[in-house]
Amino acid sequence: MYTLQIEHAIKDFGMWRTAFDRDPVNRAASGVTAHRISRPVEDPHYVVVELDFERRSQAEALLANLRANVWTSAAAAPALQSAPKTRILESAV
Repeated sequence: MYTLQIEHAIKDFGMWRTAFDRDPVNRAASGVTAHRISRPVEDPHYVVVELDFERRSQAEALLANLRANVWTSAAAAPALQSAPKTRILESAV
């Protein structure tokens, strides 16, 4: 299993969640099998998202889509406060 981990500052969680729920990248069709949303307890204006995939290529393709079509668009990512930090993780267990 592979996980695309995304973290970044946000303006407002409600605004961010509404945009996430609109699903501009069609997570299911992109191969996402599960996702988790977390927020640091000391910073309500920061979010960590983990998207799980069966194949690394699916994670890489979704990341490219996010970079090209979502994070560059104020309409698609209205709550984005800073450039996202990303990494693709491989399950070690």
